[in-house]
Amino acid sequence: MKPHIAVLMGGWSLEREVSLGTGKACAIALRDGGYKVTEIDVDRQIADVLKQNRPDICFNALHGPMGEDGNIQGLLNILGIPYTHSGVQASALAMDKARAKELFERAGLKCPKGSIETKHDISFFDKQSKPFVIKPVDQGSSVGVNIVNIGQNNIGEIFRDWPFGNKVLVEEFIPGRELTVGVFDGEPFCVTEITSERGFYDYNAKYEKGGSIHIFPAQLPNVITKQALEAASCAHRLLGCRGVTRSDFRYDDTSRTPGELYFLEINTQPGMTGTSLVPEQAAFKGINFVNLVSKMVEVAQCDL
Repeated sequence: MKPHIAVLMGGWSLEREVSLGTGKACAIALRDGGYKVTEIDVDRQIADVLKQNRPDICFNALHGPMGEDGNIQGLLNILGIPYTHSGVQASALAMDKARAKELFERAGLKCPKGSIETKHDISFFDKQSKPFVIKPVDQGSSVGVNIVNIGQNNIGEIFRDWPFGNKVLVEEFIPGRELTVGVFDGEPFCVTEITSERGFYDYNAKYEKGGSIHIFPAQLPNVITKQALEAASCAHRLLGCRGVTRSDFRYDDTSRTPGELYFLEINTQPGMTGTSLVPEQAAFKGINFVNLVSKMVEVAQCDL
């Protein structure tokens, strides 16, 4: 008998709809793989719901705070239910973009220059060289990311209804190309280049059908491909990640060859929808979606 899998999805973060899409797709694939599956739309009674359903393993299809930042992982550790993806420490570090960036830079990964500021320090933003990027420190799926271009003076408007706390990550804007690398169990899949008519791979470009074009393997100089694969594997190991992760990069080839590769961030809960990058890369390596989610379940565990 194959184990009983509870697919955790939904939740109450701003990425709820993405999580529901990921969860539904993974639940279908797991059933096709012969598993008994229970789909759970997570709320604050999740501990009681899990005790009632008694799954053998949880497939963590949650995105954003609570599901991706170590909270649900800690609960599952307490309940003794093995789960997919990374554990508490790796999840919390990856979600804290500023702390993770410090660790990546210490390990020798080249990251965009930046700093943590408060949204109230308008004088800082007025003096900042444009273009630059404003990011929440603890969100995923490009939620809340803004590019401030030359001639743009609407900082106050950006922060008027800003729901992500007082601290923001401000980084230099890196021109060039958007790249990403999926990693499973420490081994990278391939490098994908992402293009979008929006000019920026934002939330809508990521999840709307036709919002972006994925080119894999990306047509790059061999040295850049090697750097991207090694950097993604390094970030995965450095934070102590498990299962699947996805690392994002900017590749600036606008002024010279071969150009410069910049590490942006690692995602410990990458999307697994019909437009998602990791399943595409896995398929390129000969691993279909059913086999991918089955392999993720096979390596599920609690923190030791």
